[in-house]
Amino acid sequence: MAFAAQGYSQSEDFVTPEKYTAHNKGKFYIYWGGNRDYYSKSNIHFTGENYDFTLNDVPAQDKPKGWHIDYLNPGRMTIPQTNLRIGYFITDKYNISLGVDHMKYVMPNNRTVGYSGMYPEQGSYGEAISDGNVLLTEDFLKFEHTDGLNYVNVEFCRVDDFSQFLGIANTDKVQFNITAGVGAGILYPKTNSTLMGKPRHDDFHISGYGVSAKAGLNITFFKYFFLQTELKGGYIDMNDIRTTPSKADKASQDFYFAETVIAIGVIFRA
Repeated sequence: MAFAAQGYSQSEDFVTPEKYTAHNKGKFYIYWGGNRDYYSKSNIHFTGENYDFTLNDVPAQDKPKGWHIDYLNPGRMTIPQTNLRIGYFITDKYNISLGVDHMKYVMPNNRTVGYSGMYPEQGSYGEAISDGNVLLTEDFLKFEHTDGLNYVNVEFCRVDDFSQFLGIANTDKVQFNITAGVGAGILYPKTNSTLMGKPRHDDFHISGYGVSAKAGLNITFFKYFFLQTELKGGYIDMNDIRTTPSKADKASQDFYFAETVIAIGVIFRA
């Protein structure tokens, strides 16, 4: 994403216009894309008026849409796993941006995980508690952040043009950049949860925070358009997850995540 203000370099007999892609400072960019997500196992702690228990080493997976028109349909853009980011270059190499990583987190049912604690009517949901383990039946628990695991974050990134090492002279036609950065933000999930026969909960709620780091490849075409791929990883701590309509019922968990991103975007001067 290396672009330039208008300028000129003087040789002995003629003036050569400086390439637009020579400088970035003062440029804005915006991109939109999709992601795949990978999660570490986590301990999920559930509390309420008459229960307090923990599920140990709970696995999770994402919920990919695949190649689909919903990524371009304005009315359905939040259904797939998506990434939206808007940024500004404060220098030629450094930019700051605000974005939303719309990931999806699904706890699979019908798995056996470790269990400790207490809740009423144990064993009445088909969950078959034995030897410190419990079967995660849907009657006992459905637990998803599927609309979604929204990581609203600020990133600080560096971008370096390496086109010259590929023998590319005219970067106004095509330019290769590497990017890397760090980020932090809040988790604003819409958690889809049913717990022990209680009413279903599915509302947005600020549930915690996250930190992340990333590296990526940016290919810019014809000065203004780019394709960007990223590999991002980080840590999420959600200490206030709503699980039912009652404010007394909540859950907490923390885990590591990895994310692969493919996005298209534009870069420009305002």
